[in-house]
Amino acid sequence: MAKYVYPAIFTKEATGGYSVGFPDFGDDCKYGCSTQGKDLNDALFMANDALCLTLYDMEESGEVIPKSSDISLIKTDKAGDFVSLVSCDTEYYRKFYEKKAVRKTLTIPAYLNVMAERENINFSQVLQEALKQRFELQ
Repeated sequence: MAKYVYPAIFTKEATGGYSVGFPDFGDDCKYGCSTQGKDLNDALFMANDALCLTLYDMEESGEVIPKSSDISLIKTDKAGDFVSLVSCDTEYYRKFYEKKAVRKTLTIPAYLNVMAERENINFSQVLQEALKQRFELQ
């Protein structure tokens, strides 16, 4: 889980929209990464979403994440194409989309259990807060 930045090629389509492709996820990568948008703003939003989803899937399946190319080395095929960097944060993506709760069993000393129950402490909430703090997600 990390923050990533990859170059993307934006191609203006005859219909007015944009196609977006990420060269670092090309033929030698089993994960392709491309998208499109109805205008430039939509294409930028969709590029971020496609990149996040691709990298999230790769992280989940344990795939090797390709190294990001130097943007100055990316060449375009057509006049009017341009290259831009697209960033994404798979930790943010995970927090936003993975809302499903999972049950965990834990063991604590009996005296802590008694003290917490006296104070009506919600164990799940305390554990979530502690984990978020530990992983600096707040």
